[in-house]
Amino acid sequence: MLLSVFLLALRSVLRNLLRSGLTILGIVIGVSAVITMVTLGQGATQAIATQITSLGANLLILSPGQRSPGGGGGGGGGVPQFTEEDAQAIQSQIGGVAAVAPLGRLSVTVVAKGRNWATTVSGSSNAWFSTGNWQLSSGRVFEDDEQRAGAAVCVIGESVRRELYGGTPGLTGLGEALRIKQFSCTVVGILVAKGQGGMGDQDDTVLLPLHTLQRRVTGSRKVSALLVSMEDGSDASRLKAGLRQLMRERRRLGESGAGGLDDNFNIFDTQQLAQTLASTMGVLTELLGAVAAVSLLVGGIGIMNIMLVSVTERTREIGLRLAVGALEQEVLLQFLIESVVLSALGGLVGLLLAVAASWGLSRLMGVPYAFNPGINLLALLFSALIGVVFGYFPARRAARMDPIEALRHE
Repeated sequence: MLLSVFLLALRSVLRNLLRSGLTILGIVIGVSAVITMVTLGQGATQAIATQITSLGANLLILSPGQRSPGGGGGGGGGVPQFTEEDAQAIQSQIGGVAAVAPLGRLSVTVVAKGRNWATTVSGSSNAWFSTGNWQLSSGRVFEDDEQRAGAAVCVIGESVRRELYGGTPGLTGLGEALRIKQFSCTVVGILVAKGQGGMGDQDDTVLLPLHTLQRRVTGSRKVSALLVSMEDGSDASRLKAGLRQLMRERRRLGESGAGGLDDNFNIFDTQQLAQTLASTMGVLTELLGAVAAVSLLVGGIGIMNIMLVSVTERTREIGLRLAVGALEQEVLLQFLIESVVLSALGGLVGLLLAVAASWGLSRLMGVPYAFNPGINLLALLFSALIGVVFGYFPARRAARMDPIEALRHE
């Protein structure tokens, strides 16, 4: 019985193909909008998480600056910088620390092979590679004696290598000379490309041993930031509290609270930032999905409207079926299935359209294509439910017709 009723409903849908197509247009738009919005939102969340993770795993960044009332850092000319001894103290006195990298940096123009390129030159230790999740595509890291003596060696990012050495056939950049200000260094390593990040091109960098940067570029022993990588499973809150207490002692700020000076440094937690951004993007994705779902209700109203028209047009047919012995529930089921077929067909077309749109827009926006079977199935089932809800009233109206009055209908 169900099969015959389904075939009858499908035949009624195909009988008015253009009208059926226009009827399901609202469902198609609603389903495709919901799936596309949610898919792009989840892809953007993954992209943000990847960019934050690329800064370093379980990374804390200590930077000098007066803490603002809102919790952010504000710079100041009189704020003391860090020293290399601060990094050594953190490594030896704070538990749960995997690596500490003192970091100094300066924006300069570097020259090689008659080309120049404005970039950021940083100075640090080999711990910089582990704290920032950096890998070498070729070459090596710094030797211990090179770090102690401040040797003229450097490691460059892929963007710097491409701009200075990429146009010369046979040159990879490794072992070549690179001039920074008034001295030349030898390229001993090339970093694996990371691409764009939240702070710009991550591959546009040159790394020197810290002592080399201090003696030959900046002329100062000060350190602008400390990169602290936590061990897996470490309690981030406890570790940050220990860091804050140690830095207050070393910077002679006194006891925290009444009688002590305010912090003149900030602790930036990349893991906490990633969680906050992911939560924010999740809320925005849900909001966009909810707004797009409104069009599904509009599509449902369109289906109810056209089903009422269909019932009116087929009044004599309904009366004839009832007169020859068809039960009310059979007539109800016929029109209800017809409504569900319309909405489910619209949901299927919307699903296919959403997959294509999500894939194309994700490539255009540069975010991962995050296919979610759950939201696709949910949207398809919801579209069928729309057919049940908005098709029930017209179907009940058809089932409750008086056969005699229906046969008299012109």
